[in-house]
Amino acid sequence: MEEYKREFIEFMVESEVLKFGEFTLKSGRKSPFFMNAGAYVTGDQLHRLGCYYARAIHDNFGDDFDIVFGPAYKGIPLSVVTAMAYHELYGKEVRYCSNRKEKKDHGEGGSLLGAELYDGARVVMVEDVTTSGKSIDETYPLISSIANIEVKGLMVSLNRMEVGKGGVKAAIDEVSDKYGFPTACIVDMAEVTEYLYNRECQGRVVIDDAMKASIDAYYEQYGAKA
Repeated sequence: MEEYKREFIEFMVESEVLKFGEFTLKSGRKSPFFMNAGAYVTGDQLHRLGCYYARAIHDNFGDDFDIVFGPAYKGIPLSVVTAMAYHELYGKEVRYCSNRKEKKDHGEGGSLLGAELYDGARVVMVEDVTTSGKSIDETYPLISSIANIEVKGLMVSLNRMEVGKGGVKAAIDEVSDKYGFPTACIVDMAEVTEYLYNRECQGRVVIDDAMKASIDAYYEQYGAKA
């Protein structure tokens, strides 16, 4: 596992973005872990987060893109910090773009924030986590209707590795199959579990034998089969 992935796992725990215990998800599932990217709130956290996204995008998709797009709302700060970090780390000037939940009917108007989308624009999309693919189902048709763009890939911070709507593949893989662009993550839950199991992180062991058993049981029921 790359060093930045190990650092990112510890960063999620340190920032209290990734927690372990008993949680009820929006889907109604009972999960032994929960991720909340909204808990990244400080300048240092956001700077580091952007750098992790930039490294993962560089490793998986390369430099062949012009715009970082983040679906509203959580994708807005992600697209901003990723664009900033990409310039800092790789010296490439890329732009950020996000959609508005409600179309603006005054001023310059429109349904986008940041850079304009144009025919031929090469776009990398960023999300915190893809659980069902719903946000991509909403935003991809919107942005592709605005301009004839080329999506170079979708990057999420954590792949939960749970079955999507089809009941077999993970949601992130369903998105790739449906829309025809590659998807990737900074880390997936298998990497998280392997790295944190019986390892002290931030002064405590967050995945001990009991938690590991709960995670294994969860994936027996909800884990992607392909």
